[in-house]
Amino acid sequence: MTKRIETNISFCAFLRGVNVKGTNMKMAEACQVFEQAGMKKVSSVLASGNILFSSAKNKDELKKLLEKVMSAHFDYEAFLFIKDKNEVETLVSKSPFAADAGFHIYGFAGVDGAEKILMAEFEKSGKAIGEEAQITGNNFYWKVPKGNTLESEFGKILGRRSLKGTFTSRNLNTFEKVLRKM
Repeated sequence: MTKRIETNISFCAFLRGVNVKGTNMKMAEACQVFEQAGMKKVSSVLASGNILFSSAKNKDELKKLLEKVMSAHFDYEAFLFIKDKNEVETLVSKSPFAADAGFHIYGFAGVDGAEKILMAEFEKSGKAIGEEAQITGNNFYWKVPKGNTLESEFGKILGRRSLKGTFTSRNLNTFEKVLRKM
């Protein structure tokens, strides 16, 4: 009889809507919930819902389990999007936009096909001067003038309830910080 060797993979769960619009949680408490659900090497990056962990489970199992335990513990409808280290590295390294002091650059983590949904919505929206979006691989990127993120037409679309289970966004700097800690 052969013994099964479990291999843990490093992941980051990107939670949607944490510490905005009344959904407040301490990252230390969120990490405890992940640990109680069986995750290993749990830590957080910033206070915006970026939880690092390792597990032998696959991403679909993890998403279902962690959304359930987070929803129950914090009494809200949790949406989280899980990326492994290679996916975060790709998201950071394949950004089509160069850093620019006058702009924010956002990357998105979401369900399969989210990038197409986002691009369709972006193309329909009005744009600020210099505002752009591109898809590279399966990743959607958005470049928006600083100060216009929430006021832009596309920024308002991103907040629609109908899209909350589809994706979450982070400034590219946040993805870089997550990658350094993975």
